[in-house]
Amino acid sequence: MRDNERISQSLKRTAYIPLFILAFFLVWAGSAAGPALAQDFSHVPVKGMVTLVDLGANQCVPCKMMAPILDKLEKDYKDKAAIVVIDVYKHNDQVQRFGIRSIPTQIFFDPNGKEVYRHVGFMSEKAISDPLSQMGVK
Repeated sequence: MRDNERISQSLKRTAYIPLFILAFFLVWAGSAAGPALAQDFSHVPVKGMVTLVDLGANQCVPCKMMAPILDKLEKDYKDKAAIVVIDVYKHNDQVQRFGIRSIPTQIFFDPNGKEVYRHVGFMSEKAISDPLSQMGVK
């Protein structure tokens, strides 16, 4: 009987291990995703500045292809135009706000916040730079 009791107690203790691992993972994942999910996009489009809003996702292949282009343009146009990248999987409230039907979607706004141009799909660096130039960004 004692062997059965020891086995039973051992099983009870080991049953808590998966629960502990699950709780640890949920706390870790929650803290990693928390700030990103709470990001405020109410300032977008940026007032007084030409703004490009790219709405995509980290899991989207064309979006991944555009990431280095957008990073470069963000540096090239620093203090000249706002380049804003929004992951719609993390910030799904922005899908309805910007009327997104497919990703990636790029929306160009003039300094008054009026939408000037919208594109769906991959955009090359030149394809992004051209509308920005037409809007007076050098």
